[in-house]
Amino acid sequence: MGLLHHANYFTYFEIARTELLRASGGNYRQMEEQGTFAVVVKAECIYHKPARYDDELTVRTIITRVTAAKIEHEYVLSREAERLATARVTLALVDRTGAVQRVPEWLFAEFNCGS
Repeated sequence: MGLLHHANYFTYFEIARTELLRASGGNYRQMEEQGTFAVVVKAECIYHKPARYDDELTVRTIITRVTAAKIEHEYVLSREAERLATARVTLALVDRTGAVQRVPEWLFAEFNCGS
């Protein structure tokens, strides 16, 4: 149909989230090597208009809330000035066994948005 499949929007959101962390001096691979993993515990998306094959898209990503063990993100996917989708994703931090972990102090300080 030439449209972006609804599930693929979350791939773009994940890439944007990774790039936001990288731009802030963080590194997901390094976090995982140290035994901290970010897992999605909630994800929601509102699809306003379809993205089409070969569209040039922009994802704006902001962290809206950081708590002791969770990080909440908000996304806006657009094509030029046209909003295509808005989304929210909540991550929890866990160790290799799945036990909840505290947000590292450096990350909490960098993104604390008034938990």
